[in-house]
Amino acid sequence: MHLLRFLSIPLLILIATVGPVIWALPDGLGLARSLGIVLGWAGCGLLLASLLLMLRESRLAEGLGGLERMYRWHHWAGMAAYVLLLAHPLLLAADAWPNDRQLAWYSLSPFNQGWPVWLGWLSLLLLMAGLALTFEKRIPYRAWRWLHVGLGLAVLFGLLHLVLLGIDEPVWPILVLAAFFLGWRIVREDFGLAARPFIVQAVKVVAKDMVEIALKPLGEVVAVKPGQFVLVAFFSGPTFRGCGEFHPFTVSAVGAGGEMQIGVKALGDCTRKIQSIESGVMARVHGAFGEFLTDRSLSPQLWVAGGIGITPFLAQLRAGPLSQKTLLLYLYRSDADAAFLQEIQALAANDSNLSLCAVATGKDVPDLNTILPDATTLAQHDCYLCGPPGLVAGLRKALSGRGISPRHIHFENFEFR
Repeated sequence: MHLLRFLSIPLLILIATVGPVIWALPDGLGLARSLGIVLGWAGCGLLLASLLLMLRESRLAEGLGGLERMYRWHHWAGMAAYVLLLAHPLLLAADAWPNDRQLAWYSLSPFNQGWPVWLGWLSLLLLMAGLALTFEKRIPYRAWRWLHVGLGLAVLFGLLHLVLLGIDEPVWPILVLAAFFLGWRIVREDFGLAARPFIVQAVKVVAKDMVEIALKPLGEVVAVKPGQFVLVAFFSGPTFRGCGEFHPFTVSAVGAGGEMQIGVKALGDCTRKIQSIESGVMARVHGAFGEFLTDRSLSPQLWVAGGIGITPFLAQLRAGPLSQKTLLLYLYRSDADAAFLQEIQALAANDSNLSLCAVATGKDVPDLNTILPDATTLAQHDCYLCGPPGLVAGLRKALSGRGISPRHIHFENFEFR
């Protein structure tokens, strides 16, 4: 990743945080009260940056280093903001504690004050609930997505808390920006205004609980490169009941006329429904996103795919012969789960640069140290990993143990909760 893109998000967060703090830097107040004010404004800046980083816009994602990277920083900024904003009222109370403990309690308790303090505490409670939901994987995606909107409302309530306290500047500009980012996300992305219309051309079962869906554009095409993913929502057909939710799916093939194919594994309620999708179903596609497999060097490469993680590599193989020596290590549980295996075997037979090692791992966690090539074989290799998060984490550890530096290990998890 280029240095400017690598530094883009940290610089964005730094500007959003330091700007309000410099404006509101207190003078002549006690240490605890001054620190409480500084942390409150820093938390507001972090929340504003977090709202910007939740936007799913392909050009913005390209400039900031990818959507997955944006989402990681979005979560970190949100958690840091909550900690700072939680410390904000505690420090204000600590300022009064040595001289008047009752006053310190009154400064915390909303029952003794009006709407400004009530809104401040409501904002903190919504932040707390939203962050708790971030770590809860059992909630259905649709419910989780709308409950997560509470984080956006927490930002708006927190800023209104400042307005009601009589602080107009720079609160109003921040409030307008926060409302704009939240509205942009809901209207353009959650409601699909930015997505383009497609239709399902064909559906093929490629493995157990996995289908490959061919999509044809009905208007403007989506520019997609092998290794990228798109956000797709499927709607109802004659017998298919659509989800209407946007989910990320890796593109497994790109056509000359804007057609694309995606692989869908049954991993949740919506993706299980999609297994019974039919031709003629309308869809909307938003993207494309990701930089996986782009700007690859001519050095030898190791590709490791786990299950559905084979799709970005398949898209690259379908695009034409490889330019560098590549070993593809394809891990799957059983023959019934080995999607596209025969096609990949045929591609390897016709491409002198491609070597294939297909391994059925069974239900147990595979011993990566016995599956991966040794350190001597992997010297000077770039390694590309795609699969379940646990597998990717294990592969990164095993490759590091073989002396592969982090800058030569490339991966995407496609985790968006």
